[in-house]
Amino acid sequence: MLNLLGDFIAELRAAGIPVSMTEHMDAARAMQAIDLGDRALVRAALATTLVKDGDHLPVFYTAFDVFFSLRSWSSAEELLNPTEDETSAPTGANAPGPRRGSGGASSTMSAEELAELLFRALRDGDANALRRGAGEAVTRYSGMEPGRPVGGTYYLYRTLRNLDLENLERRLSVGEVGELAERLARDEARARVEMLKAEIEREIRERLVEDRGSQALAKSVRKPLPEDVDVMHANREEMAQLERALRPLSRKLATRLARRRRRRRRGPVDLRHTVRRSLSTGGVPIDLRFKPPRPNKPEIIVIADISGSVASFARFTLHLVHAISSQFSKVRSFVFVDGIDEVTSLFEDADDPADAVARINAEADVIAFDGHSDYGRAFSVFHDRFAKDVTRRSTVLILGDARNNYHQAHPEVLADLHHRARAVFWLNPEPLGYWNSGDSIINQYAPYCDRVVECRTLRQLEAFVGELA
Repeated sequence: MLNLLGDFIAELRAAGIPVSMTEHMDAARAMQAIDLGDRALVRAALATTLVKDGDHLPVFYTAFDVFFSLRSWSSAEELLNPTEDETSAPTGANAPGPRRGSGGASSTMSAEELAELLFRALRDGDANALRRGAGEAVTRYSGMEPGRPVGGTYYLYRTLRNLDLENLERRLSVGEVGELAERLARDEARARVEMLKAEIEREIRERLVEDRGSQALAKSVRKPLPEDVDVMHANREEMAQLERALRPLSRKLATRLARRRRRRRRGPVDLRHTVRRSLSTGGVPIDLRFKPPRPNKPEIIVIADISGSVASFARFTLHLVHAISSQFSKVRSFVFVDGIDEVTSLFEDADDPADAVARINAEADVIAFDGHSDYGRAFSVFHDRFAKDVTRRSTVLILGDARNNYHQAHPEVLADLHHRARAVFWLNPEPLGYWNSGDSIINQYAPYCDRVVECRTLRQLEAFVGELA
């Protein structure tokens, strides 16, 4: 059990869930205090001792289903507690074949019988019948073959494609009268069909565990944590997770920056006052005196491309920067496509930065000509209107992929901003390998930036914004 627990925790760490040595020891002690025959209790105990963030639970559950699959759990119970029939069962050549529902067995149900079994299981909420029906469906439709290097998603697609889920959902929702009752019935039917999909996915995953082993399968089904999701390629569900993660992330980051600033209460050593203070002791020991610290809150100027796929990255960055604006002396925000507009007032009028971000697309005047990104023109207009506001206290933060649609780059404008500002940073949400390919001109702007940072995830964004203050 300890070896299995160690492998499981190694997978959690590989997936990005932080698990300390102390938490590992807590989980091991919890395993000694509970009934290991109760799988649900084991899962709850491990979740309690190893997971500190609720958004990490889906990744934890996926890993748990791989390392503590129902099939391996049942097999272990059979070995530890054999029944009388099992102890007297024949072995070797006289042993029975694999039980029905395993990867290589053939289904004994017709398609109509299977559909009726699934309907009754979902209608009655019968978990055992649903598990049996999911196993029959996978056996009949997935086409799983031992040793075949195919992902579970392919088998899931083949199984679901052959099940008439629309008809099943329709049968589950009939019989209600009234608009509200019908809508509730449809929602309930849809939720039950999703339960069936989850059960089929679990069945496929467990058969793959039997075929390939837990560690090999864990790598292929590993899901990224919300903070490691690529913002530019996130689906709707992942975007919702990212939005939920922003608020606690901003609070944590603001607290960390404030704590760091409190530790800087002392300035550099004041040599003159130190010598005077130490005269009475002859300099032994030296009583160090310090100069008062200078205010160190930077002024942030954000210039963000909000066109196309980079809009989601700009939205999250603007949200995070304004959520911790108390850690900066001033935050000014500008957004552009081929025109540029200041949107600082939207954040000042909103109690929640998310509300201001939602208003940007509707209210910001960022289209000047064809609506395609034009970094050169946007920088030139910004320079003409706002260059006088960029001082040695200003940190300029540029967000975008530098894909200029073959317009004029005007890097000399950024060169002048770099000369005026305290620092210029560029956050690029594209992978490093894509830079300077196609219409990307990041190489023309990079010499006039203090740093050009690949920033595709919330984790990378948190690490960078934490350095600004």
